[in-house]
Amino acid sequence: MICVSIGRGRHRHVIAEHAHLVEQGAELVELRLDYIRGDVNLGRLLDKRPGPVVATCRRQHDGGKWSGNEEMRLMLLRAAIAKGVEYIDLEEDIADKIPRFGPTKRIVSLHDFRKTPEDLVEVHARLATKDADIIKLATLANNPGDNVRMLHLIKESSVPTVGLCMGDMGISSRLLAGKFGAPFTYATFHHERALAPGQLSFEKMRELYHYDHINADTKIFGVIADPVRHSLSPLLHNTAFRQLGMNCMYIPFRVPQEYLGQFLKEAPGLGVHGLSVTIPHKEGVLPHLFRTDKAVQGIGAANTIVFQDEGLVGYNTDYRAAMESLEEDMKLEGEKTLMLRGKVAVVLGAGGAARAIGFGLIRRGAKVFLASRTKSRAVDLAHRLGCEAIDWSSRHKIQPQILVNCTPVGLHPDVDETPFNPAYLMPSMTVFDTVYNPENTLLIKQAREKHCKTITGVEMFVRQAALQFKIFTGQSAPQEALRETLKRATSAARH
Repeated sequence: MICVSIGRGRHRHVIAEHAHLVEQGAELVELRLDYIRGDVNLGRLLDKRPGPVVATCRRQHDGGKWSGNEEMRLMLLRAAIAKGVEYIDLEEDIADKIPRFGPTKRIVSLHDFRKTPEDLVEVHARLATKDADIIKLATLANNPGDNVRMLHLIKESSVPTVGLCMGDMGISSRLLAGKFGAPFTYATFHHERALAPGQLSFEKMRELYHYDHINADTKIFGVIADPVRHSLSPLLHNTAFRQLGMNCMYIPFRVPQEYLGQFLKEAPGLGVHGLSVTIPHKEGVLPHLFRTDKAVQGIGAANTIVFQDEGLVGYNTDYRAAMESLEEDMKLEGEKTLMLRGKVAVVLGAGGAARAIGFGLIRRGAKVFLASRTKSRAVDLAHRLGCEAIDWSSRHKIQPQILVNCTPVGLHPDVDETPFNPAYLMPSMTVFDTVYNPENTLLIKQAREKHCKTITGVEMFVRQAALQFKIFTGQSAPQEALRETLKRATSAARH
């Protein structure tokens, strides 16, 4: 179950949002009384409420907006109980001051906006002595392991526990709470009005992550990156899971580099079966892999991990997705493996995508030139792949048949930038931009104006996700549905 928090300054806005949420299927709503400006009229908020509520009035040092004195706050909470609210949220230090009355269930809570305490189990035990029907712990995640500790605490507790880690690093705890036995998790009414760090919207929790369908048997997949909130991988994989009726969820894990090894060891304890890997971890995961495919060995980077009994197995689907995209678009006669032979290619960038695409082009017999804004990175990659590095300023001196942008130049919101001067684009060129948000980057638009063949990042992104999906599940992903889903999402992002 998802409890949706409403924090508005006017009674009529609270009432309207409450009614709207119930119409949308919300089973529980938290009324943040501390957000109301002026006197709180409980009768207006509660007498004709359309569904169950949690009444909460949070002090400023607990992350709330209450500006009145403490005695007034306690009176307001007692009055809410007298009105028969379904739940009342009481901080640890006031739980003894507000006795149980009527059918109202007591949530005894603690909020820590600095850390997740090392003595989390002891803190939980202390809250349990406060006549709690439900214990709520909301703490800041400073490393991915905080989520693991919180979720296992939920699972092992004899008292129903809502345990959440706040911040971007804690999003996984909000999404996995139900799998570990939490009676509910929290969401906000609208994504632009989060009432706590890392809080997701009700719409995203239901429509993107399908939270209401998660259970103890749900298989977990995800993407590890830093940062990670911008990733559209959850959209594609969860769309595929839903279409195929699979009891799986794909979520983002923000994992800083210094915690990569720790996270990979702890991930199976969260029910994780497979991971997509992106910036900055495609190379960093290699020492942790038990076995890899030939592409990973040649490229020196992995973008897919599967957890197996013998250890972690790594794959690189960027390589195959990029080559399939090029070969499909170029439609040259002859065997696929000969389509790119002898072609001159300029690859812009020296990151994970450039590694994969450069490897694929060279393996198929193309002559590859690498150009990066950081020359040393291009030199290192060229040495590994066996091709030539050129200065960034020299990228226009080559007359390639294939131009591939593997830099983030042109990525939303910087949509008015391009990594290549359009004056050097020729009709004979195939221009491949790995940026997929937006699909029609400035480079792609200018290439079309020059009558070049073009391949967008959407095609590669969908193909690599479909290959990952097959590795994860053994089933084929509905590629056309994923393609349309991604195009809608990137189109919406521009408006």
